[in-house]
Amino acid sequence: MQLGCASEAAGLCVDTTKKRNRLLSQFKPWSSIVTVNAGIWIDHHKAVVVLLEDGVERVETILSNSATGRKGETSDANSYTRNDFVAEDKLERKAMIHFEKHYDEVIEHLHDADSIFIMGPGEAKGEFVKRIDGTSLKGRVSSVEVADKMTERQVAAHVRNVFGNTQKATK
Repeated sequence: MQLGCASEAAGLCVDTTKKRNRLLSQFKPWSSIVTVNAGIWIDHHKAVVVLLEDGVERVETILSNSATGRKGETSDANSYTRNDFVAEDKLERKAMIHFEKHYDEVIEHLHDADSIFIMGPGEAKGEFVKRIDGTSLKGRVSSVEVADKMTERQVAAHVRNVFGNTQKATK
């Protein structure tokens, strides 16, 4: 009989111990865990994602592949004559579906983020936060801030300032 084994089958106890040791060996010590901070400038047409991880800064720009330009404006494929009627709610619903696809594309870049800082003009940042709340990233948004148009460098500098980091930029 082995000590610490609840089961009389010694083989079961040894197998369980091996599994536990194998699982524990996959985890890194607490001192080597890397924190990933993410900052995003987002509007309905473009997002700039800055990831700060282990002394490295990555900047990615994600463009919304918009079939429509401004709200209510349509492409030539869907051009209407002045006698045609298109319900406003249908146009808004179509635009919202497009925006949600854009937000989902941005969220794909954030899967490793521990803390997320969001900024941008208008309504897009609030809609993006609501979209994040429906994913596994819920609760990781640290703050939301109003910001006008910014260049990639300005976004990266502001994100570094928010998280208190001085990483070197890489793409």
